[in-house]
Amino acid sequence: MSDNVKLYRKIADSVADDIEAGRYRLGDRLPTERELAEQFGVSRPTLREAMIALEMLGMIEARHGLGIYVTATARPLAPSPEIDFEIGAFELIEARRLFEGEAAALAATSITDEQIAALEGLLTRMHEEEEIRGEDADREFHLTIARATGNGAIIATIETLWDWRNRSPLARNILARARGMGLEPRIAEHRRVVDALKARDPAAARQAMRDHLERVIDHLLHATETEAVQRAQEETNARRSALAKRVAI
Repeated sequence: MSDNVKLYRKIADSVADDIEAGRYRLGDRLPTERELAEQFGVSRPTLREAMIALEMLGMIEARHGLGIYVTATARPLAPSPEIDFEIGAFELIEARRLFEGEAAALAATSITDEQIAALEGLLTRMHEEEEIRGEDADREFHLTIARATGNGAIIATIETLWDWRNRSPLARNILARARGMGLEPRIAEHRRVVDALKARDPAAARQAMRDHLERVIDHLLHATETEAVQRAQEETNARRSALAKRVAI
C-alpha cells in the first residue's frame, strides 16, 4: 500500500482484509477498540475513524453494550470514489489544532478592536441561535481570527480545513453524530480565546485555542461511542413513536 494512504484508512483496510480472508466471519465480534488501538499502535481518534469508515461500507456494526460485529464479509463492489480520498473529522481537528493555535498566537499581536467586537458578536450569536445556525457563527469566529493574522496563506489554509468538513463523507458522518449535544461548553472555550486576544497575549491565545480544539476531539469521541449513538437512536425512535400515536388519534 502506498505510503501516502491515510493512517485510519490503512487500519480500515487491514481489518477489512482480515474479514475477507475469513479471520473474522459473519456475526463475529471484533476485538475491542482498546485492543485494536493497541494492536495497530494508534490513538483512539484514528481507530474510531477506521471503524466508522467500515460502518459506512456496511462491513461492521457497533452494538450497544455488546461490541463491534461483522455484518458483511466483503467490501462493496463499487464504493463511492470519495471513500478513497476523504479526510476524517478527527484528522481535520488535529490539523486545525496545530494551525489555529499558531494563528491565534499571531492574531494576538495584530488584532484590531473592530475584530474583537466582531468576535464578541459571534459569541452572542452562538449563545442565542439554535445549533445548526450556531455552527455558522462558530466557523465565522475561527475565520475572523485567521483574518486577524493578516497572512493570506494562513487564512486560505484555515478556510480549506473548514471546507473539508462538508467535502468529506467521513467527516460529515462523524460531525453529524455530534449534533444535538449542545454548543454551550464550546462557547465558554471560545470566551477564553477572546479574553486572551483582548489581552494581546500570544501564549494564552495559543493555549486557549489548542485547549478548545482538544476538547472538540474529546466531544467527538464521546459522541461516536456506541452508547451515545444508541441513546440518540432510542430518543429518535421514541419521538417517532409518539408522533405516530398522535397522528393515529
